[in-house]
Amino acid sequence: MRSVQRALDILALLTEERPVVSVRDITEATGLAKTTVIRLVQTLEQCGLLWGTGQGYLAGPGLWRWTHLARSSWELPPETRRLMRDLGARRRETVNLYMRRDVYRVCVAQQESPQPLRHVVHVGDELPLWSGASSKVLLKDAADALLARVARTSPYGDGHVKRLREWIEEAGHAGWAQSHGEREEGLSAVAVPVTGRSGAVVAALSLSGPSVRFGPDRVREFAEDLREVGGQISERGFDHPLSGG
Repeated sequence: MRSVQRALDILALLTEERPVVSVRDITEATGLAKTTVIRLVQTLEQCGLLWGTGQGYLAGPGLWRWTHLARSSWELPPETRRLMRDLGARRRETVNLYMRRDVYRVCVAQQESPQPLRHVVHVGDELPLWSGASSKVLLKDAADALLARVARTSPYGDGHVKRLREWIEEAGHAGWAQSHGEREEGLSAVAVPVTGRSGAVVAALSLSGPSVRFGPDRVREFAEDLREVGGQISERGFDHPLSGG
């Protein structure tokens, strides 16, 4: 297990900013002995996960297969991506699709706003469930035990459960939710549910951006458009690996 973790730590050193790492880079970053590093990189190279060059080691061709598998498993259907892309083009705000995992909401897809001042999170980012328009949608029908755990992750402690229930009820009654500066000052969002085949909420579709662009009239327009798109995604049968989590 320790060797596996060390190998993963080495692979994690590769980034867009640093696509090539040397043995020296690895020993300095990990604190491992040079002989151990050499043994590990040789094993990774034999497996195709690293590729040795004159400058150091870069991501190996074996990762292409894993990348293809991950993309085919986790990427949304083309029609869903098109709906999100069209929504972003119409509303000129960032479109996100979130799913719940334990006490977090995970961004599983995004269409960035074309505007210079915009809200951006990365696909795969985990955000807290104790605030935000998407959280209010995703927590519909959540058990009391889960709400208590979510509240304990917030700055407000156990007492936040009451507010969470109020938000969830409001979102359920309206069919959409909004937030203004709850997690980050100056940031607003509007979200609607995406339902699965059983009718349960499996995801939240949102528009987010600077609060100055989310006045009352715009929020209502965003909500109407989101409900239309969210309904289309739901009708097509939304499915994702996190749906079973």
